[in-house]
This record gives sequence, C-alpha cells and structure tokens, in this order.
Amino acid sequence: MKTTLSNLCDSELQQYVKEGNKQAFEVIFDRYWKRLFAYAFKIYNDEKIAEDIVQEIFISLWEKSNDANILNLEAYLIKSVKYKIANHIRDLKFSPVHIEILHNIPNTFKTEKDLEYKEFEKDIFNEIKKLPPKCQEVFMLSRFEDYSSAEIAEQLDISVRTVEKHISNALKHLKATIGTYHLAVLITGMFL
Repeated sequence: MKTTLSNLCDSELQQYVKEGNKQAFEVIFDRYWKRLFAYAFKIYNDEKIAEDIVQEIFISLWEKSNDANILNLEAYLIKSVKYKIANHIRDLKFSPVHIEILHNIPNTFKTEKDLEYKEFEKDIFNEIKKLPPKCQEVFMLSRFEDYSSAEIAEQLDISVRTVEKHISNALKHLKATIGTYHLAVLITGMFL
C-alpha cells in the first residue's frame, strides 16, 4: 500500500492524511524529511535543533491535518522550518551573527503570503507608532537596535526598571491588538 501511495502527488496524500491514513503521512515524511533537515541545518547549523524543529513540524502537520488547508505542501513545510527557527531564535538576544543568519535565509518560495506579511508588518509598525513616544523609543531600541535594558537606561537617562516597564507595556499593547502568535511571527519575521 505504501508503494502505491508513494506515487501520489502531495495533495492526494494530504487528503489521505486528513482521513487519518498513517501510511500516507509516512510517505510525506519520507519525501520531505531529509530536505527539511538539510534546510534547517543550513540555516541554524545545529544538528539537534534542526532535527527537533523538523520533528515538531511533522507532529504539527499530523495533529492539524483535519483543519489544514495547504495549497502547496513543499512551500508550507519550508516556510514552517523558517518560522520555527525564527521562533527558536527570537528568545535569544539578537547578536550580529543571528541577524546575519536571518537576513541570509534563502526565500525560495514567493507567494501571496509574502504580500500579506508585508501588509501585516506595516500594520504592526502603525501600532508601534501609537505607543507613547518614550515607550516607542525604548521598544525600538530594545527590539530593533539590539540595545540591552542597561544600555537603553543609560542612553535615555532613565532606570532599568522603567525601561523594562516600557518594553512590557509595548508588548502588552501589541499582544492585545495583534495576538501572541502574530507578534512572535512579526518580531522574528522582521529579520527574514
């Protein structure tokens, strides 16, 4: 049965997966595992993290197969790798090396989602502009210019606690207006 399934195109396999067919899922896994791992490893250069990221993507694909409406499976999986790595990196303090890695991630798939993202990014910057001036300045220095809280406090002649409060308020505002998931995608995606 698995050999017969391996001759099917992605969309036919996805339909079987939606029906709970584990063998169809295994064919998709076999078809894309090595490619996704190589892509993740090329970006992040850590075998364990690359493997974990690819595993998470396939687990998510299986768990959400009933709800997913994926038009191009390969493009979806590649973008998923990119976003998972970006989400992994987002909690790290961005160093020039990380920023360079993110800037150099090849974008092999151009879709209408890119346009949606650009529009979304524009909306986010409009939301950032709605913050009080000092809060906006602190947030921009923290998230886009890689300043530490201590460096911002010194530069703006305010306490570290005040800096942290401004960052917290900015994140609360953005989470309230756009949601946590989209905020994570934005903060990491700005560097892609």
